Amino acid sequence: MTANDSDDLEPIEPGTAQELYLDHKANQCSDVTVQSHEYRTNFFVSWCADNDIDNMNDLSGRDIQQYRLWRKSEGELNKISMQTQMSTLRVFLKWCGTIEAVDPDLYNKVLVPQVNGEEEQRDVMLEAEHADEILQHLTKYQYASRDHVLFALLWETGLRIGAARSLDLRDVDIEESHLKIVHRPEKGTTLKNKRGGERLVAISSELTELIEDYIQDTRSETTDDYGRDPLLAGNQGRLSRSTIRRIVYELTAPCYLDQECPDCNGGSDAKCPEAVNPHAIRRGSITHFLTCDVPVEVVGDRMDVSRDVLDKHYDRRSEEVKLEQRRGYLEKI
Repeated sequence: MTANDSDDLEPIEPGTAQELYLDHKANQCSDVTVQSHEYRTNFFVSWCADNDIDNMNDLSGRDIQQYRLWRKSEGELNKISMQTQMSTLRVFLKWCGTIEAVDPDLYNKVLVPQVNGEEEQRDVMLEAEHADEILQHLTKYQYASRDHVLFALLWETGLRIGAARSLDLRDVDIEESHLKIVHRPEKGTTLKNKRGGERLVAISSELTELIEDYIQDTRSETTDDYGRDPLLAGNQGRLSRSTIRRIVYELTAPCYLDQECPDCNGGSDAKCPEAVNPHAIRRGSITHFLTCDVPVEVVGDRMDVSRDVLDKHYDRRSEEVKLEQRRGYLEKI
């Protein structure tokens, strides 16, 4: 930073900068998004306090790299989590540059880890804040549409594609607010765990009302090849797995929300590089329920997944979140 650049800056404490940033985000984003940014930037504000940095003006590229190394070692984060953490810090510092809190180019010195395709496929999940933004958009512009019901269903229940597409109208109990998941191989639909995957899944009053409005107003009146009445129906009958994947790709792409979408060609037939697959919704849903303190056993039964598999493949809570949740339970004793 040059002397002239430094003279242009106005002193501000990291905590104050964070408050102003979150206030700025609150005018543009959902409460869930603001909370996520607050959670991630809290680590940076705490690190600044521990390292006697009480003025954002003093931050240098070396400080940012030291924070990155500290965050990686102390948080025991995987590449996906580090990518999310450092991306948020980059956005925060870029905004700080607009209010003369830091060098306007400081954000460019934030190294965001790159994740290869195999790692991304294994660990990527839909963040709760993104899911909330998609749901708000669908509620406002495509209420009770097939796509709205599909996405809301996948996010709230964490159902696999096979379970979601297997639902018939008779499997939806509007009065009792639950879904009946049934293995029907002889009639064209199967569950991953076969009969062992059969269960009742409770749904919220909001999702129940949404499904009821969809059935009454917008659902295509079609049957499948077996004469069944699918809940998720298209013009040709029951939605196929490939159609469900295509819908999910469209809804989870940043361009669907008119946000910046790097490397996206805008074509309707191509998968946007920033979009996620249906399994990422399931992983995000499971992590969201666990983060909200829903017991592991309840989540496992609801999502039809064993404790070992859940821990290994689905639970993407950071070690800090798990620590604070354990602390909360201990303080109640």
